[in-house]
Amino acid sequence: MKKLLIAAMLFVGIASFAQDADQKTAREPREKLTPEQRNEKQLQKLTTELSLDANQQAQVKQLLAERSAKAEKFREAREAKKESDTKPTAAERETFKNELKAEKEANDAKMKAILNADQYAKWHSIQEKNRDKAREKIREYRKENN
Repeated sequence: MKKLLIAAMLFVGIASFAQDADQKTAREPREKLTPEQRNEKQLQKLTTELSLDANQQAQVKQLLAERSAKAEKFREAREAKKESDTKPTAAERETFKNELKAEKEANDAKMKAILNADQYAKWHSIQEKNRDKAREKIREYRKENN
């Protein structure tokens, strides 16, 4: 009886491990969207979640376009640094960090001006949830690669 129980436990363990491995390799690559498509998709999501009116949609669309352009500029600067094989100094990293923080605060202020109080509170909670999800994904990624 003991041998049968041990064999059953071993079988279940192997079967569950095999399924877990299949799920990791079965991840489909994300679809590549243009910045305009990403902005439109995000605008639609915000419209449904926050019940934006037409005026707010136009303002948010403009804000998303500005934010996307600035993000692309930051991304290109980072890639140029990476290609030159020069590591940023501590001062440069701190400056970049402060620029990103200032940009985030400016975007938050603009969203606060566009949205009403309830919409802004809901948008802020959505942002927090998204940050938490991103942190969790980073933790999982680090666990997988260590």
